[in-house]
Amino acid sequence: MSEYSAWFECINGCPQRFSLFEIIYRCPSCGDLLDVQHDMDALRRRSAAAWMKLFDERYRRNDFPYGSGVWGKKEWVVPFIANENIVSTYEGGTNLLWAERYGKMLGVEDLWVKQCGNSHTGSFKDLGMTVLVSVVKQMIAEGQNIAAIACASTGDTSAALANYCAAAGIPAVVLLPRNKVSPAQLVQPIANGALVVSLDTDFDGCMALVQEITKEKTVYLANSMNSLRLEGQKTVAIELVQQFDWEVPDWVVIPGGNLGNVSALGKGFLMMKELGLIQKLPRIAVAQAANANPLYLSYLNNFRTFTPVQAKKTLASAIQIGNPVSYKRAVKVLQQFDGVVEQATESELADEAALADRTGMFNCPHTGVALAVFRKLVERKVIRSNQRVVVISTAHGLKFSEQKTAYHLGKIPDVQPKYANHPLELPPDARKVVDAIRRFADKVRLMEA
Repeated sequence: MSEYSAWFECINGCPQRFSLFEIIYRCPSCGDLLDVQHDMDALRRRSAAAWMKLFDERYRRNDFPYGSGVWGKKEWVVPFIANENIVSTYEGGTNLLWAERYGKMLGVEDLWVKQCGNSHTGSFKDLGMTVLVSVVKQMIAEGQNIAAIACASTGDTSAALANYCAAAGIPAVVLLPRNKVSPAQLVQPIANGALVVSLDTDFDGCMALVQEITKEKTVYLANSMNSLRLEGQKTVAIELVQQFDWEVPDWVVIPGGNLGNVSALGKGFLMMKELGLIQKLPRIAVAQAANANPLYLSYLNNFRTFTPVQAKKTLASAIQIGNPVSYKRAVKVLQQFDGVVEQATESELADEAALADRTGMFNCPHTGVALAVFRKLVERKVIRSNQRVVVISTAHGLKFSEQKTAYHLGKIPDVQPKYANHPLELPPDARKVVDAIRRFADKVRLMEA
């Protein structure tokens, strides 16, 4: 039996507590979301230095499950789950890329990109799904009647759910908006054997439906309104500080859709600060697509009001969300972290992703949104040239290869690509190829200058 404990508790402070093994997603008193709370007094009995030493000793080792970037922090996640019920693909431990060339272009040399897409299913959603599916596996082992786990998704959540359920032997059900996810994202849950339901609606419509079907308690809800997901995702904050030898960056820029990601990020930093591992908090910037920007619009009036929007089509499909379920959580984090919200148009996100690719990255469109917002904040001198900045890259660019090809061929409607790189068709003539190489080299030198 673990000496540490955790439970569900209402985000509004209603007094009831609920077991993490109870099927409950909202507070029965006020109807709002629940958060996972930890026994911080018990966690404080181990010193900050001892926690850092323990986490460093486990990091990327092969002692199951502690080599996982999530389960290496097990005591801070779900401390009492049995290791034999943990479903892990060695998630986390993703690299911090020093974006030296790209940062220099914008005048910020201490720029880093946390490559969360370098994970098993190609997105940061693995971090939360390992926790949720592991808890369900333990619930089933203890006799609870759960027939399947279901989610609404625009791609990445469905891939993570299907994969972890396949590893656990639990049926997965994913609801996707028809023709609104990339082929690579669609094929992942299909390949992993999930029941894939393609609906003639948007993500918000899928989200409303999944909440209806999961009222039947034999179908467990896997979306981020279930705060078990956030427990895994909060380890991004812990891990990136750990990768900086326990130093805190000045800024973290993160794409925002359903807003569970920024909520989890803040939770990780706050937990480290409360337990003494860090002494300060970074500032946080949430990046939204202009076509799906309800948080940005609320930010403009200092969060006094919030109005859901009808999300328009955006290249950043995973954040094409007009009514984010974690809005209240996100606002609370932004207020605690002196945060800002900015938006990026379709042209801005596409061009910024392409420009960054030319410096050695390979970005998903959501990372393009974050990079475009980073540029705006630098140009407005909100982010200063001497500050350390981490941009969270949420998914792997290979999931969006068709979109990236369309950009370079000039086939994305309403986007005039600044950095298109067309294949050059030539006859098999060495002289013509050498001439083309010289012209290309001269062009690159001019760009670098």
